[in-house]
Amino acid sequence: MTAPRDRLDAAQIVAAAEIRAGIADSDAGHLSGNLEALVAAMNAESRPQPWAVEANHDWLVNRTVHRLEGLRWLHDHPEIAAEAIAEPVFLTGLPRSGTTAFQYLFDRDPRFRLVRSWQTAEPSPPPGADPASVERRKAAESEARAHSLLPEGFEALHLMDLDGPDECGLFLEQAYAAAGFQNLLCVPSYFDHLVDRIDMTVAYRIHRRQLQLLQWQLPPKRWALKYPNHVLAMPQILAVYPDARFVMTHRDPVQTLASIARLTLMLRQMRQQAPVDPHEVGREMLHFVSRHIDRIMAFVRSPQGERVVHVDYYRMLDDPAGVMRRVHEGLGIDCPDEVRRAIAEWHAANPKGARGANPYALEQFGLDGEAVAERFADYRSHFAIPREQAGLARSQAAA
Repeated sequence: MTAPRDRLDAAQIVAAAEIRAGIADSDAGHLSGNLEALVAAMNAESRPQPWAVEANHDWLVNRTVHRLEGLRWLHDHPEIAAEAIAEPVFLTGLPRSGTTAFQYLFDRDPRFRLVRSWQTAEPSPPPGADPASVERRKAAESEARAHSLLPEGFEALHLMDLDGPDECGLFLEQAYAAAGFQNLLCVPSYFDHLVDRIDMTVAYRIHRRQLQLLQWQLPPKRWALKYPNHVLAMPQILAVYPDARFVMTHRDPVQTLASIARLTLMLRQMRQQAPVDPHEVGREMLHFVSRHIDRIMAFVRSPQGERVVHVDYYRMLDDPAGVMRRVHEGLGIDCPDEVRRAIAEWHAANPKGARGANPYALEQFGLDGEAVAERFADYRSHFAIPREQAGLARSQAAA
């Protein structure tokens, strides 16, 4: 019997993936440092439950396999590399600022292609080359029901459906370059390494390759790609996607901080040895949000800042069709009547809080709301962001 795994090993992760995928990792020279930094932080800082060490190993092997399977498809069909990713729209903003709901609005517009949840779970074979994709989707649905590790109350915090749109951060996990590792785990040194040292241009080239695979042999459409942590790498995104545009949601950062702290606490409690210290989570998420805001402000004040269309979260709550019309104008496209109707219908069927309530407050995490508001005053002032209660009251009055 194999002894239980008590530590992760980067070389073992890659070797296991190469065996499963049946191809050598030709990306390794660019990515080994990313994986080694992540594994070192997971071993030193994440304090996983005994079963979670093996689960984390399998998780990283699976993401590596997804990348290697893409390499194999590209090797066998080199024409995939010529697939154009034209004028993609990156849907982003602070974590917990309404980006998920906003991608569902984009999903009402048939002119856009969004990544599906079942495709992030099993991105290969490319759907356009696989007539049995629907069967893979059914298998993913069955496995999701049987082996879900999502904690109780997760649906109230994060809108997710197997057939619905999913964020593309899992494609950055293939490059071991996803900020979300810090939410599921406790890896603060890795998060700073990602922001300060990882070459995100390389990560987004792998991201682009995955999009090329997903659209190959399908009718051309413009991609809409949601991931809050895109704000950490917008100049690097433009280096890979020169004609990209950004749509950025804005919500009271005090509330987004409270919400991402609540979600992080919930996620870490699944894998981390108990107890998870809420105050530790609060300190880490304050730093997490601060670094996101620093990158937002630097980008919007740069010459490239004109590429961003900005969205008021509270206006989106009361008039999503009107907000989408203004976004379309910012992107230089029209907003057909049928799209506005589809948005209004989705909004009516999915009111805020429809999937449950999940209360959270900064005090639980050892943070003072007024001090946080003052810390982020420049960001709030620049985008005229109201405090949460005022924004919600305005939204309710408008409705």
